[in-house]
Amino acid sequence: MLVVMQAQATEDQVRAVSQKIEALGYRAHPMPGAQRTAIGITGNKGEVESGTLEEMPGVQEVIRVSKPYKLVSRDTKPDNTVVKFPGSQVTIGGPDLAIIAGPCGIETRDQAFKIAERVARAGARFFRGGAYKPRTSPYSFQGLGEEGLKIMAEIRDQFGLLIVTEAVDYESLDLVDQYADVIQIGARNMQNFSLLKRAGRARKPVLLKRGISATLEEFLMAAEYIMSEGNYNIVLCERGVRTFTDHTRNTLDLSIVPAVQRLSHLPIIVDPSHGTGKRNKVTPLSRAAVAVGADGLIVEVHHDPDRALSDGMQSLFPDQFDALMQQVKQIAAVLGRNVPIKSNVPTELTNSAD
Repeated sequence: MLVVMQAQATEDQVRAVSQKIEALGYRAHPMPGAQRTAIGITGNKGEVESGTLEEMPGVQEVIRVSKPYKLVSRDTKPDNTVVKFPGSQVTIGGPDLAIIAGPCGIETRDQAFKIAERVARAGARFFRGGAYKPRTSPYSFQGLGEEGLKIMAEIRDQFGLLIVTEAVDYESLDLVDQYADVIQIGARNMQNFSLLKRAGRARKPVLLKRGISATLEEFLMAAEYIMSEGNYNIVLCERGVRTFTDHTRNTLDLSIVPAVQRLSHLPIIVDPSHGTGKRNKVTPLSRAAVAVGADGLIVEVHHDPDRALSDGMQSLFPDQFDALMQQVKQIAAVLGRNVPIKSNVPTELTNSAD
């Protein structure tokens, strides 16, 4: 169910309706919009008796949401969600494309700082790096853990990049929530429902990657799990699905971008690195992702990818990332979007990282 408030409804009226919903034994989710506030209702096993709510001051109507995902639906919030970060003008879902770049895994402080300097200078606003790596083989590099998180926190302080990194379980999520700016839930955990609920109780925005064989509805329902716990700052990410092809690591499904945008208000970005697994395909698919309307990119970059401890084959050299940024900037302009290129990295930091 969805309570639609009148355009002129006051904050006190919204609060009163929310309290009434809670008193009835349900959970209220106020979703402010540009023209109105809608209040989603969850926790109900069947249809909510709407009579008492419809008569409350400030209520315009009470409507039934037919889709299984309610809070992520445009029925609940017609306006696009823009994820904001306290103390920063950087957003995900606004007119600026969110460019997230960095290595697959944090290997050493020197490696991370060299890459961070280059992606910051190229115009990226977010730094990605894995402190916890869920690998297919138990003998592969698993990440540095909290040491890696501390390195990324230093990078934020020195280069002004917001940090995106993955949590793989409850313990790592608590630490990622403490150190990072965005909590990533990887493809392997897209339907780890207990972890999704825990992410929904976290303080930070969540980047949710599509599962390797997930349908559109399953993808949106995973986001619903997070939102149902009260965290409304979610960014979806298409990272390729498994098909019969063998010329790429996965099949990057760019058609899901407009499909998500039709059904949901949440921003969606694209990961062309995992989506292809091939360095020479990352830039072309990045161009295509921006052209199809994605709200940003998450790209793997490494200063020495041939020696990377994970995903070197799909990591761009820094010079290739510079070229990618210039190309997607031109495509974004056609769509009325912007890719910031000029960096505010201090000269002394640039020199010290070389």
